[in-house]
Amino acid sequence: MRMDLTVTEFVELINQIRHEPESLFSMIRENVQGTVGKYLSRLMDVGLTEFLGRGRYERSEGDSNHRHGSYSRKFTLKGVAEVGVKVPRDRNGEFKTQVLPRSKQYEDALREDISVMFLASVSTRTLSLISERLIGRRIFAGEVSKVKLHPQSGWPQAAPQRGLKLGKVPLSFSLVIELYSP
Repeated sequence: MRMDLTVTEFVELINQIRHEPESLFSMIRENVQGTVGKYLSRLMDVGLTEFLGRGRYERSEGDSNHRHGSYSRKFTLKGVAEVGVKVPRDRNGEFKTQVLPRSKQYEDALREDISVMFLASVSTRTLSLISERLIGRRIFAGEVSKVKLHPQSGWPQAAPQRGLKLGKVPLSFSLVIELYSP
């Protein structure tokens, strides 16, 4: 990354860091998120180039499929937080990127960590608060609770409830973790 600063801007930046040392880490986090987002976007763009068999603005005889812009989406990475990416499209809608599968919102390692905390009896409300502090994105209780309901989403599958009381007799279920790799 290249930054062009005047001397005055540089002095202001140094003074800001002196007064608020945490602002330096905030700037670094934002820079890392932007860089990772651009990297993933570029990687998917190269995948589309490979899929089409030609680069940008190149045409081939008899082939009606070509680039058709992109759409923005967010993806959360462990250790990086939520990054914005641009997913390229082709005119016929045939291109499917393998970099970020369509239905995934989180990196597998992050999903596994959240699932382990959930299965270790951390409440969904607490998980929601923890996720906001650690990864900069709130993972809502409903998303965590989908563990059993949506096996295709890539979440681990767990037994129905971690604990259930019927009258005065507490019932507990054994937990079964089955990780899905779409």
